[in-house]
Amino acid sequence: MARIAVIGAGTGAMAAAARLAVAGHRVAVWERGETYGGSLRRFERAGFGFDTGPGLLHLPAVQRDLFVKTGREPLEKLVDLVQVDPASRHVFPDGTDVALPNASRAGVTEALDRALGAGAGERWSALLGRAREAWDRTRRPLLEEPLWPDWRVLGREPYPAVGRKGLLKRRPARTLAEVAALELKDPRLVALLESHALAYGFDPRTAPASATVLPYMEQTFGSWYVGGGLRALATALYERCLARKVEFTFGAEVRRLVVKDGRAAGVELADGQVADADVVVAGVDPWMLAGLTGDSPGAAGQVRGADDVLPPAAPPSGRFSVLLALRGAREAGAAHRTVVHATDREAELTGVFGGGGLPQAPTVTVLRPDDPAQRPDEDHEAVTLTVTVPAHAEGGAGGVDWTADGVAGAFADRVVAAAAAAVPDLGSRVLWREIRTPADTAADTGARGGAVPGPALAGLDGQALSPANGTRIPGLYTAGGWSHPGGGLAHAGMSGALVAGLVVNGDDWRGSQ
Repeated sequence: MARIAVIGAGTGAMAAAARLAVAGHRVAVWERGETYGGSLRRFERAGFGFDTGPGLLHLPAVQRDLFVKTGREPLEKLVDLVQVDPASRHVFPDGTDVALPNASRAGVTEALDRALGAGAGERWSALLGRAREAWDRTRRPLLEEPLWPDWRVLGREPYPAVGRKGLLKRRPARTLAEVAALELKDPRLVALLESHALAYGFDPRTAPASATVLPYMEQTFGSWYVGGGLRALATALYERCLARKVEFTFGAEVRRLVVKDGRAAGVELADGQVADADVVVAGVDPWMLAGLTGDSPGAAGQVRGADDVLPPAAPPSGRFSVLLALRGAREAGAAHRTVVHATDREAELTGVFGGGGLPQAPTVTVLRPDDPAQRPDEDHEAVTLTVTVPAHAEGGAGGVDWTADGVAGAFADRVVAAAAAAVPDLGSRVLWREIRTPADTAADTGARGGAVPGPALAGLDGQALSPANGTRIPGLYTAGGWSHPGGGLAHAGMSGALVAGLVVNGDDWRGSQ
């Protein structure tokens, strides 16, 4: 039985902790904050409840596998898992309004043809067919196996080339924006495709073509909601860890990784306490991890070598949310999720990813769960508005200073104005609102700039891959959204499974067969 210290109580780290405890190890989790769950948090006020992190679950098979492998009670016995239908509604700047059914390719094709014109659905379906090829080529190395030592092979674009009319030569697209331009034509279909990338913090102009797997995964495996909010999923995982004798200490900031004879040997806390361990699992921002070893944050050094996949030099984008308490009942048939698309795509992308300032009318995701646990009574409604925005930067250098006077409030006004296209009489129904910015995310999770990591993607020479779960320090592993296979609840859960596999089976383990 090994002693294992886990830094952080995010979902990826807890997934690793639960699996390692079941394997017979003694596991202790040290969390700098006062609660578990990482970004899976909940805000409550006056009978209203809101998720402040992810609002929907995709690839629930990952969570089901976790709970089956760590105990006899399956996931559905612990949380109320509900498939959302329609999966999403989309409102475009020209007034086009389309609802897409959940996990029904034929239904999506029909809905797009009806709303956007004949042929639109077939073009979208053909794109997803090619996305399936990319998914089949990369699913195992990107989700089910530790990152390959020769990871540059994954830098090759798996999305198949498409023939162009009048030309014999097939021209492969390298970026998602190129895929959209070559295959979709209609600006509404382009916006539909790119909104999936934007939701994960990717710039479609630089994201690899393989980002087409994001809508493919959603439309193939469905979108799911957890009754009471997704925070309930974090609670179920925390309680599973406790049942497997995982020890948690909150308010315990790890300041240094203890290394003896070149191997991870424990952690030193801010109060000077040292917790010895045979293995350390870190579920933290990679810049923070580098600092714990004495490296310059983000530098190639003890943790990562120059030939490894390295964390990004600048923090990626973050999440801005407006939590709205509304008077009046949710109307019958209202979609759980509506995406209101930006009026100026280029201006939004330049603002978020190019330092061009916050957009006037951004792409807004509107979540309206029909969940009694989220509202005080049937005569009120809790609505969450979410936008992908630049990360937090004090003084505004390299991002937006979300703590500066008036910045968050002024942008929230724009977000609410845009969301009015999805919620009837929104302006007159607001009782109060709560604003959550990347600065709040940074305070909650410790992530630099409050950044939210996206899932790992193949292509573009490996620029969208995440650092491996193993490190150059024996006995030190990394789990969670900042490590292979990247961010998102499903991917973070897979990282926990991969770390457990490496610890139990050795660093030569290549994944479950």
